[in-house]
Amino acid sequence: MYKQKKGRKFSHKGTYRSFLCCLAENLVSRERIKTTQARAKELSPFIEKLLTKAKKNDLQGRRIILRSLSEKATRKIIDEIAPRYKDRAGGYTRVLKLEPRRSDGAKMAFIELLK
Repeated sequence: MYKQKKGRKFSHKGTYRSFLCCLAENLVSRERIKTTQARAKELSPFIEKLLTKAKKNDLQGRRIILRSLSEKATRKIIDEIAPRYKDRAGGYTRVLKLEPRRSDGAKMAFIELLK
């Protein structure tokens, strides 16, 4: 019996990973973005795994993060963002629900990095 793989599709065929990487890069650069609720919920565990790797600050972690983010964003996540969470065990993001979008009624949300 066919069972769906974990996660959402977002009507993307093969560019699902690059789609999440673009969202993650925007979140790292701005530290708060407004997007749909489904995208925010899917992005949260993705960025938290990257932040956990960034907290270790080793070569292997840098290479894994560099696979997903640009060099500028990788530098920012390791040098500026990760040191904030050195004493925190997890839960680096917050998803705040907003009112639906007027045009199509999609549920909207803010996703932000905790201070």
